[in-house]
This record gives sequence, C-alpha cells and structure tokens, in this order.
Amino acid sequence: MEAVSFPQPVAIAVAPNGGRRIKADHPAIPLTPRELAHTAAECLDAGAAMIHAHVRKPDGTHLLDAGAYRDVIAAIHGAVGDRMVIQITSEALGIYTPAEQRSVVRAVKPEAVSLALRELVPDDSEEAAFADLLAWLKREGVVPQIILYAPEEAVRLDAMWRRGLVPFDRIPVLYVLGRYTAGQTSTPADLLPFLAPGMPRFAHWSVCAFGRHETACVTAGALLGGHARVGFENNLFRPDGTLADTNADLVSSVAETVRGCGLTVADADDLRCFSAD
Repeated sequence: MEAVSFPQPVAIAVAPNGGRRIKADHPAIPLTPRELAHTAAECLDAGAAMIHAHVRKPDGTHLLDAGAYRDVIAAIHGAVGDRMVIQITSEALGIYTPAEQRSVVRAVKPEAVSLALRELVPDDSEEAAFADLLAWLKREGVVPQIILYAPEEAVRLDAMWRRGLVPFDRIPVLYVLGRYTAGQTSTPADLLPFLAPGMPRFAHWSVCAFGRHETACVTAGALLGGHARVGFENNLFRPDGTLADTNADLVSSVAETVRGCGLTVADADDLRCFSAD
C-alpha cells in the first residue's frame, strides 16, 4: 500500500460518546442530537476535523438505527456545516449481526463510517459480504475507516487487500491501543507492534488510546506520520490526570501538543483530501 511522506497535517477526530458511557460516568457525555451538535461545534473550535458519532436508545444503551443517525447528522451539520467530517459507527457492541451492521450503513449512506474488521468479518464466511460493502462504499463515495484492535488484524486486512477484496489503495485504518476494560491505560509503546518491521504500511492511519496517556499516545502516532482520535469514548482525563470538563478539552490538549512538536493541525478539507482514493 502507498506510503505517505512526513510531515503532513495531523487530522484530529473526536469520539465524544461511544456506545457504553452515560451521564453517570461524566455529565458532559453527549447523547442527544442537540448535545452532539453542541459538542461538535466546541471540538471544531478546539481543532477537530472529524466527529465520530454513536447514537443511543432513550434508555442510553447502544443503537444502530438509520433514522437516529439521520437526526444526529442533520443536527451536527446544522451546527458546523461542512467544516467537520461526520463519521458514524457501525459498532456491534455484541448486539448486532454483521448483516445488520451492513444494512444500517447502506441505509444512512454517510460521508464516513468506521468498520471494525473483527466484527464485520468474524470468520471467512463474511468476507464476500464485506468486500461487497466496501465496493458499495467506493461507488457511493462513502469513506470507510477500518478499526484494527491488534497487529494480526492489520496483517489480515492487508492480505484481503492483496487478494482484491479491498477496493481502496489508501484504505484508512484506526489502530486501537488497548481494550475496553476497567482501568485500561494505554501507553505510546502499545503502538510499536502495529509499526514493527514487516508489518503492513497503510497510507492513512490513525491512533486512539485509553486513559490519561491518550495525548501522549496519539502524539507519538502523529510524529510517526499518523492521525489522532481522542474523546470521552475512550478517555475522560487530561494529560495531567485531572478530569476533563468537555471533549473539547481533550481535542485542545492534542492540538496544542502536536503544534508544539512543529506539526500543523488539519481541517476537514485536508482530511477529505487525505482520504481520497
């Protein structure tokens, strides 16, 4: 896969809610379309180029629903226009099948969508349907981001690309440093296995991490040519260990840090150019 020269502007995505945390975890977790729109505007001002949005049921639990996504997309777009890329999740969270995940993506036809390889292709029987979804995304101009939880998944995705199942030469990927476990705290060293000698090299890759070292983890990625995803989905704390007031606090921490390293922060149009295939 095509490599990218360094340095390039660093795109910061905000993942403000995820599918698990609720107001009891932090009162500023945005759950409604209005709250997500307000968060998007704050994070745009702080330096975010993209928002990664989950939707919820009235009781706060995880939801994949086309109508709910349309409502959230409309609210966010009303607040920020085209100045942010709006990415929806297809995350199953152990609730939805690969077929249901694919169905909601097609029904919404968003600008961008995240796809967890281990969820959508749990075994070889789902490969053809996944390849068909990717072909549809390419035809419709929807930008996928493949979520990779382990280096072996990166190897698997690269093998699928080499077999012609992935119709994007610059397929965006997200390296997840850690797991959704109590007290999980990622460190920059967790990125090294994804970038080890002999590992696939993706042209557009991002990093997300758990816990107070989130800024350090994504900055390490940025210095090595990657992009960043931060937010309350994975972390509630500033780099100094204090509780963040808002998602925008976490975006600001990363924006200030990467600028301090001599890098620039990408806007949504830059991100769209990176993701063009």
